[in-house]
Amino acid sequence: MAATLELTEANFEDTLKKGGILFIDFWAAWCGPCRAFAPTFESAATKHGDITFAKVDTEAQQGLAQAFEIRSIPTLAIFRDGILLGQNPGALPPDAFDKVIEQVRGIDMDKVKAEVAAARAKQEAGAKS
Repeated sequence: MAATLELTEANFEDTLKKGGILFIDFWAAWCGPCRAFAPTFESAATKHGDITFAKVDTEAQQGLAQAFEIRSIPTLAIFRDGILLGQNPGALPPDAFDKVIEQVRGIDMDKVKAEVAAARAKQEAGAKS
């Protein structure tokens, strides 16, 4: 079984709903830096079985690439519990990617969820006035 999941418009929502940590690598076959980052991404996926590692071929999945406003590849999108924590353009070396993984593991998601809820409430209050 592959360590990484091929993400498409058809399986994106279901993958996101699973919760937990999700790393998405936006890439294309013609992209040299994407090909250079691929072994790092695959290696991390093999080492961290509790995290979902998914790849989006920006040529085949242009709708997803547009939804994420991908301007350069590779770009790494990071989700935890269905919340987009950030996007990082550029190929990361293995040690830097390991540090990102550990940082994402250490995030206080209760705090993040409270901040998201507060931001939504503020936005909804502003929309009503």
